[in-house]
Amino acid sequence: MWPLRTAVKGANSKTWVAWRHREAQGEQAQALRSWDLTTGTERRSGKGPCGSTAPGRAREKAPRQLGALTDPTEKASPSQAPGAERCEGGKAQAPGADRPSADSGSESGPHALDQAQDGIPRPLSCGGSWVAILSTSQEESRTIRAIRTPAGVKYEFCATKTESVGMVDRQGDPFLAFHINKGLVRKYMNSLLIGELSPEQPSVEPSKNMELTYEFRELRAAVGRMGLMRTNHLFFLLHLLHILLLDGAAWLTLHILGTSLLPFLLCAVLLSVVQAQAGWLQHDFGHLSVFGTSTMNHLLHHFVIGHLKGAPASWWNHMHFQHHAKPNCFRKDPDINMHPLFFALGKVLSVELGKQKKKYMPYNHQHRYFFLIGPPALLPLYFQWYIFYFVIQRKKWVDLAWMLTFYLRLFLTYVPLLGLRGFLGLFFIVRFLESNWFVWVTQMNHIPMHIDHDRNVDWVSTQLQATCNVEQSFFNDWFSGHLNFQIEHHLFPTMPRHNYHKAAPLVRSLCAKHGIEYQSKPLLSAFADIVHSLKESGQLWLDAYLHQ
Repeated sequence: MWPLRTAVKGANSKTWVAWRHREAQGEQAQALRSWDLTTGTERRSGKGPCGSTAPGRAREKAPRQLGALTDPTEKASPSQAPGAERCEGGKAQAPGADRPSADSGSESGPHALDQAQDGIPRPLSCGGSWVAILSTSQEESRTIRAIRTPAGVKYEFCATKTESVGMVDRQGDPFLAFHINKGLVRKYMNSLLIGELSPEQPSVEPSKNMELTYEFRELRAAVGRMGLMRTNHLFFLLHLLHILLLDGAAWLTLHILGTSLLPFLLCAVLLSVVQAQAGWLQHDFGHLSVFGTSTMNHLLHHFVIGHLKGAPASWWNHMHFQHHAKPNCFRKDPDINMHPLFFALGKVLSVELGKQKKKYMPYNHQHRYFFLIGPPALLPLYFQWYIFYFVIQRKKWVDLAWMLTFYLRLFLTYVPLLGLRGFLGLFFIVRFLESNWFVWVTQMNHIPMHIDHDRNVDWVSTQLQATCNVEQSFFNDWFSGHLNFQIEHHLFPTMPRHNYHKAAPLVRSLCAKHGIEYQSKPLLSAFADIVHSLKESGQLWLDAYLHQ
């Protein structure tokens, strides 16, 4: 991140600077103080901690010098919460304010203005964690807002209304990608606003591909004008109906044909299809790609993932949006957390692990034991139990209630037909079959691709280097829940999946123009590439472990 510079070059280049305060008891008292830097006019609306102003309707006050941010007699409460600004020597200081300012080469955070002895405004580091996003919905806008992240808060995306995925990139592309109602989200973020970047600063960090970023923003605008973000509700209704019909057919199979081995296995297969297809449908609601409001999407998300699958929506949000923000970035994408405990993933990380002489597993055989601890085990041996720990540990009681309706429905439906032992056997066979389906589909798009530490590249490059597609066909679309268009899904996560194939030629052209490989392969080749990549990275680990 760059520092928030506040150079003023005339009456038209207004920059507002604000400080955010938090009381020890919570975040409800958020006080702001800001100045119009072109006039030195302070706008305020009531005293807050450290002499700052509380939220409310701003009113003009007589101009004053910018140096005296607070009354020297005002002092901070010793019980201020972590992340609150400190008042020292009559001057409000944010966490990290004792770090060097931008004038000394620091780029540790945004900068407020202090008044030097010669009367010239100069940067003063606010320090702490901060992020910058686009401040308007117009993608061509170069207005950037800096937002303070509460101290100690890891941005586990969408955990709350203010903890937004969009607040992780300077250019704001994740913000534009993940929110369908950006105006509403900005209302919640206003209390965190600390300033705006000067007009002369670029909206993309120089370490990133500016040309690709700007052209992708134009592409995103074109996609919107083409109507590709609009939903065909009939598509999702039919998809839900086919899930419910298969669910009913599974019960009728046992009810009509009896509980012998063949009807039992047929029922298990039908229920596995139900679970897999419900998994793809909840994915649509979770990404807010079905309805125009978050409320309706969240409600149906709870119904599908909670009542039809027995999993918590909050757990899915917690895990999945981290994956989308930084796919295949070690320690930022939870989908690759099996490195290094179970697998050595990616060429870079595998060699790094070998050089460090670390061996948690015989990684040179991982392409073999993947068939034992990967597809068959992930859901029945891990997810099935972890989701209950997650909701109880985090007190997600609404999610737990939705989950219990699934287990209660399944229990009342099948125990009278199969007995308790037969029901448990059916349940874990279904989870076993679903787990194989789920793992092969979800890993074919990412495991064979580039896996590394976060290198802070631009949003588009981050997505493209970590994802690949699988060729389109009616079966592939249905079998993978349209995740065979993984590239388009990662670039446009709120796009309804029935429009991915329309956006694909546009994305392919953008990749060709910038010399970026757009990978699309047959389904079976994609499955095989998972194993091949594990074999390759395992061998790289072994070579580094033995010889480097």
